[in-house]
Amino acid sequence: MTALAIDPAAIAPAWKAFQGALPVRIGTIHNDDEYARVVAFMNSLLDVVGDDEAHELADLLDLVGQFVESYEDSRHAIPDAAPHEVLRYLLDEHNLKQSDLAVEIGGQSVVSDILNGHREINARQAKALAARFGVSVAVFL
Repeated sequence: MTALAIDPAAIAPAWKAFQGALPVRIGTIHNDDEYARVVAFMNSLLDVVGDDEAHELADLLDLVGQFVESYEDSRHAIPDAAPHEVLRYLLDEHNLKQSDLAVEIGGQSVVSDILNGHREINARQAKALAARFGVSVAVFL
């Protein structure tokens, strides 16, 4: 593999301009205050990008999500589980029935399909579930 030559004189101003255009600093999250701001930014990006993987900001959403996930893994260990398994766990922990999630997800049949792994949780549902359970959107995506 050949090393790629970088030109710091070209990259540094572009990086500074990129960071200056954002409401948060993109990089390693160091504390809970930064985490809260970056999660709010991630949720705003999620509102714009939604489920559109071809959206021009989809890669930025992925990058921000990786920083959030890294911070959560280091501070709040979340078991590596599929989104539908996390949802099942949260239902059990909160003594909820499938029908209790009608507002966040849809009818009982939609919840059942998700819990059985037959349907994915979409971006809107993930955001609503994260708000209901007080967890990061990332656990459902």
